[in-house]
Amino acid sequence: MKAFLLKYRSSLLLFAVMFLFGWGSAAVVAKWQSDRETEETMHIEAAVDNWGLGFGESGKELQPTGNATADELKQYDTYYIGSKEEKVIYLTFDCGYENGNTGAILDALKKHNAPGTFFVVGHFLESAPELVKRMVTEGHTVGNHTYHHPDMSAISDKESFQKELDAVSSLFQEVTGQEMTKYYRPPQGKYSTENLAMAKELGYKTFFWSLAYVDWNADVQPTEEEAYGKLIGRIHPGAIVLLHNTSSTNGKILDELLTRWEDMGYTFQPLSHLWSDEKTN
Repeated sequence: MKAFLLKYRSSLLLFAVMFLFGWGSAAVVAKWQSDRETEETMHIEAAVDNWGLGFGESGKELQPTGNATADELKQYDTYYIGSKEEKVIYLTFDCGYENGNTGAILDALKKHNAPGTFFVVGHFLESAPELVKRMVTEGHTVGNHTYHHPDMSAISDKESFQKELDAVSSLFQEVTGQEMTKYYRPPQGKYSTENLAMAKELGYKTFFWSLAYVDWNADVQPTEEEAYGKLIGRIHPGAIVLLHNTSSTNGKILDELLTRWEDMGYTFQPLSHLWSDEKTN
């Protein structure tokens, strides 16, 4: 036996190396595949829970794609875009707090006779009631952005979900003496199909967006040129535009931005035009 082992020692060593290398390679490949599957699963889950867009070539006025199609969202009374046949823009603003820019935004809308929808949180209603009243007086719609701006996709029970919305609508009625229009926008675009279904059960229509840009960080604002580049370069028929009232850039450019869009042949409509559109198409 000893002689046999000595005689074939090199062959046995080679076999052992090949076996170990093969097993090790298989283990590495298996781990890579497992990690890859995990990454892909995480990406899919993120896509479901966070609203996102895919754009075509800039400057071509092409409608972007979303996580779900417009038709798929309609079953939940949810919208992110209008008809590709009409050069219509829907202006929406998310209002987390007031820092001096909302007045300029309202001035620009009034000058262009452009209706807007302002999605407000509880803090904005508490701290800027006069601006909310002005929105209503000037014919704009005020929608629900939840009271505390939480990750609503993490809320699975209807009672907690409804509490966030009811707190806003109750305070809005106290401030304005009117019932709030049942329009809802999920904070940060985080959602689940359960959330969309619950909002529909509560009588709300949910709104995402088809055009936005990085304007929400009040301390790091885009230049006017950067803003025009994104907002004009990616404008498209049926655009639901999301802007933040906290953006000083938006306060400065909105008048000129609306003028440029008008020069491109666009008009401005309230969100209600989206389903009046459905009846005729």
